[in-house]
Amino acid sequence: MYTLPLFPLDTVLFPGMPLYLHIFEPRYREMLRACIDRKQPFGVVLIRQGVEALGPLATPHSVGCSARIMEVDRMEDGRSNVTVLGDERFTILEVDRAAQPYLVGTVSPLPLENPRPLDVLRGLRGLRCLVRAYLKQLASTSTEGLDLTGLELPDDPLNTLHMAAALLQIPTVEKQPLLAASTAMHMLAQLERLYRREMAILTPQLAIAEEDARRQSWLN
Repeated sequence: MYTLPLFPLDTVLFPGMPLYLHIFEPRYREMLRACIDRKQPFGVVLIRQGVEALGPLATPHSVGCSARIMEVDRMEDGRSNVTVLGDERFTILEVDRAAQPYLVGTVSPLPLENPRPLDVLRGLRGLRCLVRAYLKQLASTSTEGLDLTGLELPDDPLNTLHMAAALLQIPTVEKQPLLAASTAMHMLAQLERLYRREMAILTPQLAIAEEDARRQSWLN
């Protein structure tokens, strides 16, 4: 159990995954300075109620991920661009709204349990295939040049689960249950369901995109 500054965002951070932040509010500038001075992380938590910026302190979900500060690019006006790396899951036991201008949580580590490692390893074979197929479909339907088809998933099973969760292009409210999964098998099952659902959604979009391309070619 330990205390951790909390940064409520409309983002779900997973262990081992990078996150790029633009920090401009005075309260979070102060939080960043304190974390740097103390050489400590802060906690990224998804907003359950409230707004991300320029309002009262939001109410977060109870499970978050600590963020280790990797790089800080300070601007002359006091704003900062910050690169962090997800470290460990935690659950919030208590939130203090009075001690600082930002939230401070009393938290407990929440490691992802893996009581059935062989079952997870077997399941990862299918998940890796789903991720590759999903990224290929995503690249085919993207209008912004997004192409992650060359991305390699890590060898470590838990890191693979976290990266697969981060890659899903779904609302944050659907990512939060992945972060809060009780076991690796539970997370694996959720990921397989979500990847199959998203691929079923992308398939008609891909067909429409191909039809539009043929039509444009014919018109030209």
